[in-house]
Amino acid sequence: MNTVHISPEPLRVLLQAQKIATMPQLKSALGTSVDGTVFRKLSTLTYRTSYSHRGAYYTLDSIAHYDAHGLWSHNGVYFSKRGTLLDTAAVFVTNAPAGCFIDELESMLHVPVKDALRQLAQAGRLERREFMGRYLYCAAQRARCQEQLALRQAQQSQGSELQAAIVLFYSLLDEQQRRLYAGLESLEHGHGGDRRMAELLGLDAQTVARGRREILSGQVQREGIRRAGGGRPQTKKKRLKS
Repeated sequence: MNTVHISPEPLRVLLQAQKIATMPQLKSALGTSVDGTVFRKLSTLTYRTSYSHRGAYYTLDSIAHYDAHGLWSHNGVYFSKRGTLLDTAAVFVTNAPAGCFIDELESMLHVPVKDALRQLAQAGRLERREFMGRYLYCAAQRARCQEQLALRQAQQSQGSELQAAIVLFYSLLDEQQRRLYAGLESLEHGHGGDRRMAELLGLDAQTVARGRREILSGQVQREGIRRAGGGRPQTKKKRLKS
C-alpha cells in the first residue's frame, strides 16, 4: 500500500495570502477532513493559535508583527508570543508594576479574562488579593507580590512622594532587610504603626511586628559575618632548618 505524503506548503501559501485561517480553511487547503493531519503539518511550521476567539484561528510567526508586549492582531483576532490566554495573562500580571485588576488586564489584552485569572489563581500561578473591595491579581512569587501590593497601596494614597520613596527603597531590599525596615518605619508612627506599614508595603502586620521586635532587641542575624572561630584554620609557618 502506497503512503500518501501531504506537503505543508498549501498551509503556508494560504496563511501568507490571508494572514490568519480557521481549521476548516486549513483542512480545505490540505484536502483532508482530519484535524490531526493539519496539526502534524502545522508542527513543521512555526505557528501560533489565537488567544482570542477560543483559539479558533491560526497564523505563522513569520507573518505576525508582534508589538513590544508580544501581541499581534489581525481583523480583531489576537495572537501572543506566549501562546494561550492563560500563559499570556500570567506573564502580563507578573510583569505589571502594581498587579492588575480584571478591567485593567482586559484593556491590555482586549478579551475577557475573568475566567482565565480564576484558573491561574486556583492553579497557584497567580496570587489573588482583596484590595479596596476588589480582587487584585499579583505574581505568585511572594517577594514580587509584595512589591506589587506596596506600589498599588502607594498609588492609592494620593501619590505621596514620601510613600512612593519608601516603597521604592523597600523593593530594593532582601527579605530580612524588608522586615527590619518595615519594623523601623512602624516605630515612627507609634500606635497602629505595624498595621499602617503592613498596608503600605503589602505585608502581614505580624511580620512588621517581628521586624520591630528584632530591631529593638538587637537580635539581628548579620549574614555573611563569620562567627568567632569560623573560617579557615590558621597555618603555622615552618622554620627552615639550617
